[in-house]
Amino acid sequence: MYAITGITGQVGGVVARTLLAAGKHIRAVVRDSAKGETWARQGCEVALAPMDDADALRTAFAGTEGVFVLLPPNFDPSPGFPESRHIIAAVRKALDGARPGRVVVLSTVGAQATSENLLTQLGLMEQALGTLPLPTTFLRPAWFMENAAWDLPPARDTGVIPSFLQPLERKIPMIGTADVGRVAAELLQESHDGHRVVELEGPSRISPNDIAAGYAHLLGRAVSPRAVPRDTWEALFRAQGMRNPTPRMRMLDGFNEGWISFAHDTLKGRVELQTVLRGIIERAS
Repeated sequence: MYAITGITGQVGGVVARTLLAAGKHIRAVVRDSAKGETWARQGCEVALAPMDDADALRTAFAGTEGVFVLLPPNFDPSPGFPESRHIIAAVRKALDGARPGRVVVLSTVGAQATSENLLTQLGLMEQALGTLPLPTTFLRPAWFMENAAWDLPPARDTGVIPSFLQPLERKIPMIGTADVGRVAAELLQESHDGHRVVELEGPSRISPNDIAAGYAHLLGRAVSPRAVPRDTWEALFRAQGMRNPTPRMRMLDGFNEGWISFAHDTLKGRVELQTVLRGIIERAS
């Protein structure tokens, strides 16, 4: 039995489907029963457990060979990340009480960065769960290729994609969520001792220019990226409703300046950018 949190999302869903295809038993950990209905129809157990409820999580994790942990994303956290700290504490308490056979934690490239930014939330989770007396794998994937979904409307409508990743020709590691979920499922089935870090990127590194060229090819129209000036970011993000845009801005700085990076040799995924972009377009049609 494998307990999967975040199962209704892209990565968690791939983890679950991969394990189901391998004949494994799945316990879908969800906040409410409606979110678990799809998985129940596929033969999964359903456990109701909000991610900040340590007791419910402990019950959901009990008796399992492995647990996949995904911290709910918070793109506009309060200063000091109290929301994520609360959830991390509950998850740690639950894992310590349930003692599953092993744990795979979805982390991120740059989790080890010392400069505070949006990804610091996942670094905090690594620090907290890294003290558990359980075999634990921290999976650090690159920037998700699926983030290019935000670029489709402007690519289609105007042919100009605003880019916060700069300079436009700079290639950074990216990864498709299908690869992330597949590798997470494989790691869940591996026996090992202690704690380990696995870093994952796609077959090749990708620039904003590459994303624009990919959309141009698939949409059959000219598409180019445009760098959004750094001094406009805060006003722009606040106009979009963000209360505390600094962590997001510092994350983008980290990618652009190179201090959000991998710490070890990386595994390489299989999914190419064009495959992901094609899927984005098909889902939007």
